[in-house]
Amino acid sequence: MKFRTEKDSLGEVKVPSKALWGAQTQRAINNFPISGIKMDFPFTKSFVSSLGLIKDAAAKANLKLKLISAKKSKAISRAAKEVWKEKHHHQFPIDVFQTGSGTSSNMNANEVIASLATKFAKTQIKPNDDVNMSQSSNDVIPTAIKISAHMDLTKKMLPALNELIKAIERKSQSIKGTIKTGRTHLMDAMPIDFSEELLAWSSQLESSKEMINILSEKLLILPQGGTAVGSGINAHKNFAKYFAQEMTNIYDKKTRFTASKNFYHELSAQDCSVQLSGELKNLAIILMKISNDLRWMNSGPLNGLSEIELKALQPGSSIMPGKVNPVIPEAVAMASADVIGNDVSITVAAQSGSFQLNVMLPVIAYNLLKSINLLSGAMKALSKNAIKSFKVNHKNLEISLSKNPILVTALNPIIGYDKAALIAKKAYKENRPILEVAAEITKISEAKLKKLLDPSKLAKGGV
Repeated sequence: MKFRTEKDSLGEVKVPSKALWGAQTQRAINNFPISGIKMDFPFTKSFVSSLGLIKDAAAKANLKLKLISAKKSKAISRAAKEVWKEKHHHQFPIDVFQTGSGTSSNMNANEVIASLATKFAKTQIKPNDDVNMSQSSNDVIPTAIKISAHMDLTKKMLPALNELIKAIERKSQSIKGTIKTGRTHLMDAMPIDFSEELLAWSSQLESSKEMINILSEKLLILPQGGTAVGSGINAHKNFAKYFAQEMTNIYDKKTRFTASKNFYHELSAQDCSVQLSGELKNLAIILMKISNDLRWMNSGPLNGLSEIELKALQPGSSIMPGKVNPVIPEAVAMASADVIGNDVSITVAAQSGSFQLNVMLPVIAYNLLKSINLLSGAMKALSKNAIKSFKVNHKNLEISLSKNPILVTALNPIIGYDKAALIAKKAYKENRPILEVAAEITKISEAKLKKLLDPSKLAKGGV
């Protein structure tokens, strides 16, 4: 590989001759060979794109404030646009585990964009003085976290969540009126309409979506303008307002960004990331609950519940022929477990806001975006390959209902709890239908018992 020599305030450093980055990026590459997870990792691509968006909006805002020439501003915007259009993501090779402020990634963006802009303008454009004008890594990186999280939420995760909710509701409608044994403590309980079980899932998901939408609005309140410590040093007093306007124009005119009312808060704390991560964890727990319910319902096919049959997607064993496993719910459960772990990392990182700056920003960005993308993929898989395609085993549901001793609960108001318990135990011990045993022990006619113990009526509740 051929190298060129670049300089920064610490001296000279060798950089690959074809690289668009400069000395500071190269130092970071040399300093942080920690995980091999780069900032252009699939989960964090939007973070790199957001850096491009920030530099584009900043160049336009600086031009409005007459702080930079039109020639330089246009060249920086053109170069930054190529970054947020993902044309140069391979030029962002710095490890996620780097300097806590994310200065290395900010300078990576500054150097790459300066290199491109210099070619476009045919005049020297400097990373710090021009591309980073009116900015600091300390407000750029928190802003990038918010923008990239909003980007992945609205373009990936929320569409996947909406599709999963629709898939569940459509499935619920298709099986409405199918009565099955309810279960509490994993034990037989009173009957329920199968459709209601699914609607409970969609209700959980709707509740989570409602909270995520609220938090996504908070992501539009930007730290940009606080610069180094929150005071806005070296930034025009109107820079934050103009920057937010330009971000709105570039990103999506329907999405209105605003400047934060307290930059000290935004730079020193990561409250919004913690709140969002907490709700992502909650969504992961909901998906885990749905996945576990599906696994239990699918268990068998002969010695389990076997209430449903998930679509066979692949052979389930390397040694047991014919075995098929619930692979999608298992994969979704594992993704959910990872999201829960990501929340722990974000929680620990967020408490590292010492005085005017949080110093674990890159790992917050990585884990937050990882969670959003994991959940997006998991929900797509769950919707397409589990919810939409599972079949109901009606025969097994009917057999289970006929032998369910807990149906006797409906007789409590007539014969009392103790006598009802006696019937339930006898039916269970002798493996006989509850109707048959109740007819023997009580003076209630078989016709009336059929009416009183009708699972479809019991599933509607009431006395």
